[in-house]
Amino acid sequence: MKLIPLALIALTLPGFALAQDEMDTNHARHFIHQDTPQLNEGGQSAFAAIQEITAALMANPATNWSTVDVEALRRHLIDMDNVTLRADVATEEIDRGARFVVTSTDLGTVASIRAMVPAHVATMNGVEGWAMQAEEVEGGAIMTVTGSDTARIRGLGFIGLMTVGMHHQAHHMALASGQNPHDH
Repeated sequence: MKLIPLALIALTLPGFALAQDEMDTNHARHFIHQDTPQLNEGGQSAFAAIQEITAALMANPATNWSTVDVEALRRHLIDMDNVTLRADVATEEIDRGARFVVTSTDLGTVASIRAMVPAHVATMNGVEGWAMQAEEVEGGAIMTVTGSDTARIRGLGFIGLMTVGMHHQAHHMALASGQNPHDH
């Protein structure tokens, strides 16, 4: 007799599991449709930047899809990540500024340094009254920045100086649109 109730329970478990799955699915649908705050973060910064540019391209009826190259933006964001997180930076205080020796032993990071540092200097030279120079060295590049506000240059340091100017968003759109903003 004791076997019959256990057998009945065993036979009803698959049905219970299916009902539970259906409840979970309905709960997920309900949650998605609830009034929730506007969510903006794509979950990872490079992904979010690509998502933002892709949405802008898709919203623009004048987008020339034959020139769009979102992969170029992805490669640039890899360079940004390498320079930001993987490059070694040695800072030397010089008269009216600083000299930043940016290097790596990783060949991919070296390539990223050599792509980004000269391009940034070409874009930002003269901005904020700063004189900027770049040169390639073994394992990377040197960025030299001088100006009247020495404390600010030194306080920002290499990575702070790389972030100055709201040109990055336009730069990203140009890359994804198939333009090469590094050609001058």
